[in-house]
Amino acid sequence: MGSLLLLLLLLLLSPSYPRGGSARRRRSARTQGPGGPFPAPPETSAPFWVRISPELKAVPPGGSVWLNCSSSCPLPEGSSLRTELRRGDTLSGPGWVSYQLLDVRAWSSDVHCFVTCAGETRGATARITAYKQPRSVILEPPVLMGSEYTLRCHVTHVFPVGFLVVILRRGGRVIYSESLERFTGRDLANVTLTYALRARPSDFGQPVTCYARLNLDGLVVLSSSAPMTLPVLAWSPASKALASTSIAALVGILLVVGALCLRKYLSMKSRA
Repeated sequence: MGSLLLLLLLLLLSPSYPRGGSARRRRSARTQGPGGPFPAPPETSAPFWVRISPELKAVPPGGSVWLNCSSSCPLPEGSSLRTELRRGDTLSGPGWVSYQLLDVRAWSSDVHCFVTCAGETRGATARITAYKQPRSVILEPPVLMGSEYTLRCHVTHVFPVGFLVVILRRGGRVIYSESLERFTGRDLANVTLTYALRARPSDFGQPVTCYARLNLDGLVVLSSSAPMTLPVLAWSPASKALASTSIAALVGILLVVGALCLRKYLSMKSRA
C-alpha cells in the first residue's frame, strides 16, 4: 500500500503529467493567437470633407473676391487652389485657407480647392461670375422718314456684350431682335441699335419699347426703356417739303379748273 502511494506521488510531481491549468492555457493559446483574443482591425484613414465658400459669387467686371477653403481634416498635409483667375493675398488658420482673386473679367470661372489628408486628396468647386446690368436703356423718339420710322435704341455700360440681345417690341409683338454674340470684348460697352420700321396706318399711336436682355447660362437679366408712341404726324423736313409742294399743286389745279368752268358759264349766259 505504501509503495502504491509513493508511485502516485511521483506521477503527480512529474513535469510530463498533464495538469488542468496547463491544458486551459494551451486551449487559451490556441484561441487567442499571437495578437490577442481578436484580430486587430486594419488601420484606415477617417473620412473628411472639403468645403469652399461662397460656392457661387457674382462680382462687377474688374472686381475682386475672397474664397474660403475649409476641411474637417485634423492634420492636413497641404492645400492648393486651381484657377485661371489672377490670385492675390492668402490667409490661413486651423482647418481653413482663404484666397483672394483679383481683376475678375471672365463671365464665368470655376475655382477648385484641394486638401490632402492622410495621403488622400479631396476638393470642392466654386463658380465666379462677372456681369454688369445696363446702366440705362434709352429709346429715341421715332422719326418718320418717307414711309419708314427710324427707331434708335441706346444700351449703356453693359457687360458681357457677347451675351446681350437687344429687342424692339411694338405693343405686345417683337418687331426686331439682334444678338451681339460676335462681340468678345472684356470691358464695359455701349451699344446702339438702329432699325427702320415701315409705317402702316395701324401703327399710328402704337407704343414701342426697347429691351436689353443678358442670357447668362440660365440667369436672365432684363432691362427696358420707357415706351415711345409712334406719332401720326412725325414729318421730316423732306416730307414737309413734299407735302407743301403737293398741296400747292392741288390748289393750282383747282384754280385752273374753276377758272375754266366760270369762263364756260359766262360764255353760255351771254349767248342766251
